[in-house]
Amino acid sequence: MSEDQDIKIFERDIQRIIFGDALESLKSLIPDQSVDLIFADPPYNIGKDFNGRKDKWDTEAEYLAWCYQWLDLCIQKLKPNGSFYVMSSTQAMPFFDIHLRKQSHILSRIVWHYDSSGVQAKRYYGSMYEPILFCVKDKENYTFNSEDILIEAKTGAKRKLIDYRKPTPAVYNSRKVPGNVWEFPRVRYRMDEYEDHPTQKPVALLERIILASSNPGDIVLDPFSGTFTTSYVAKKYGRQSLGIEIEEEYVKIGLRRLEILTSYKGEELRRKPRSYEKIDPAQQTLKLFG
Repeated sequence: MSEDQDIKIFERDIQRIIFGDALESLKSLIPDQSVDLIFADPPYNIGKDFNGRKDKWDTEAEYLAWCYQWLDLCIQKLKPNGSFYVMSSTQAMPFFDIHLRKQSHILSRIVWHYDSSGVQAKRYYGSMYEPILFCVKDKENYTFNSEDILIEAKTGAKRKLIDYRKPTPAVYNSRKVPGNVWEFPRVRYRMDEYEDHPTQKPVALLERIILASSNPGDIVLDPFSGTFTTSYVAKKYGRQSLGIEIEEEYVKIGLRRLEILTSYKGEELRRKPRSYEKIDPAQQTLKLFG
């Protein structure tokens, strides 16, 4: 571990965690044109509580001014052939889109669609998706490993329909590159991958992004790491990870998930048990009758 003023760096092998402010870390610690892939899932300015840090700016203009700073820095840190995926609220994404068009090529506007078991809006149409932009610096030179993200086709292949457009008629291909509507369940309380965070993104979502837009050994950056799912998936597939996070409780999640440390400030790093995990009926029986 090393320190730079209020910024702390933890690393092991090719995985690195920066404990500090995203803007300051991007400015001072990451060289320009050094990163292969960036995934950014910033605060949405909708009032979420991140361990006591409120996700709300006084005005939309102040929020967007802050966002434009880190968006520009992310583009600056990308290699010439790098890729940038950025999420946002449905309200803010049009501003992101227009801003990023000036300095990158937006290849896809992705909709991450999910189910919702919660209470929906009663006076307007509630949100059932989050938007993602897929941007590159050079639309003629970027990584896209289509063979690594193929999914089962739901059309002719399932019904064994014949494609007569081919020189030799054959059954439709049963696998295809995903379209721009992605259906992954949100991370819920009882899922194995759940961590104590209000906006955790699913492993499956990051797997698609990292497998498609990076190669083994590439550097993958997440400037708002949260539960460090981006870094976790990057490590799983042999990429270098660089995660920035300002909240200490979430940094501890990253240190544990990436196996960088087993304890922090004298505290053993374990995933906090959920309420239904606290009492094991079998163990309780042993205590009563053993």
